[in-house]
Amino acid sequence: MRKIEEQNIRKLFKSNSSYAITLPISEIRKLGWQDNQKLIVTRKGNELVIKDWNK
Repeated sequence: MRKIEEQNIRKLFKSNSSYAITLPISEIRKLGWQDNQKLIVTRKGNELVIKDWNK
């Protein structure tokens, strides 16, 4: 099992013509997110913020 400090370190990878990252399953479960859920990605300075999309 990975050390807790290393669990949140992720690699950026290219998937077809886009880039992707994997997210820790524990965090996805805490947020209650599901497969194919729509999310909003916004940029704040040098950071990306990922939020649930609400209609």
